[in-house]
Amino acid sequence: MRKCLLIVLLISAALSAIAQVTEVRIGAGWEMTGPIAGFGQMSWDGVKLAMKLRPTVKIQGKEVPVVVILLDNKGDKAEAANVARRLIDVEKVSVILGPCTSSCAMAAGAIAEQKQVAMVTNTATNPLVTQNRRFIFRACFVDTLQGQLLAKFAWENLKARNVAIMVDVAQDYVVGLANYFKREFAKYGGKFFEAYYNTGDQDFSAQLTYVLSRNPDLIFMPGYYAEIALMCKQARELGFKGNFLAGDGADAPEVVQIGGKFVEGLCYTTYFHQDADLSPKTKPFVEAYMKEYNRRPDAFGALAFDAYNLVLDAIERAQSIDPVAIRDALAATKGFEGVAGTISFPPDSGDPIKPAVIIQIRNGKPELLTVVKP
Repeated sequence: MRKCLLIVLLISAALSAIAQVTEVRIGAGWEMTGPIAGFGQMSWDGVKLAMKLRPTVKIQGKEVPVVVILLDNKGDKAEAANVARRLIDVEKVSVILGPCTSSCAMAAGAIAEQKQVAMVTNTATNPLVTQNRRFIFRACFVDTLQGQLLAKFAWENLKARNVAIMVDVAQDYVVGLANYFKREFAKYGGKFFEAYYNTGDQDFSAQLTYVLSRNPDLIFMPGYYAEIALMCKQARELGFKGNFLAGDGADAPEVVQIGGKFVEGLCYTTYFHQDADLSPKTKPFVEAYMKEYNRRPDAFGALAFDAYNLVLDAIERAQSIDPVAIRDALAATKGFEGVAGTISFPPDSGDPIKPAVIIQIRNGKPELLTVVKP
């Protein structure tokens, strides 16, 4: 009798705990100010739209409202760690979205892993972000794949044989992507050399003068949009006639706003384009985004939209707001249909298998060239 009574009490306590779930608290730590604020602002727009379209999550038959707490990491690694700590310890979130960049994601991820709270970055692509971490996931492809695709595109499509690589030594993402590109490009028999700079630099005349003395047919810029736009402008002014290539860090409206006619012809990889046939959900998302913001959707917003819905999907499968239960549900994700492609996580990996989109700036607009599926 006492044993039965104990079981009844435990069940009653569990049901009481469920009944007390009045909201789902999700943290968002993005680069809202600083030199790459465009990334964070685009990501936040994607989540705001996702919240409008799906403001609740169903737990034990009850529609529970979702609250997203946004904090600004300022594009700084130390601040990203502080933001993750505050979201978990003070705001008591069950899961975290962001950051956008690999350096910030690694710093924030170290805290999330330590405190066993799942974190889903929308666009941090460096392999180290998820390496040896059980609680860290991403909604985007990884730089090993991106580097391979960029090298193949440079060799086969742009016919590049001698490549100058502009490396931002302050950014883990840039250093990593440059290395993966070099490794793959060398397999084709291509030659390359490097020039170096730091985030926030605006005068690249010394580096570009050196670069042009080596007669490259392609300048590869695996950095972020502000520096990419300035390098394109200054290289053209110094007489460079070859091609420009970049990674997903170029995918922001500011690259054209800053670079103007000088970024015409720039090619880069990204995760999403409104004209790409990535998923049955792509077109409805594009229509909703255009209606909400009166502009075309971007990759950062699309993947943040997917990250939000991926988290809600995991919460509903877990039927819990316990961080460990959410982590386990995320790890078990198979065939999640996002607007930027289907997400499945391989065993013991937070890296989904995703398609890549290649864009070219034409007449001042990012136009779809092709979609490369793994």
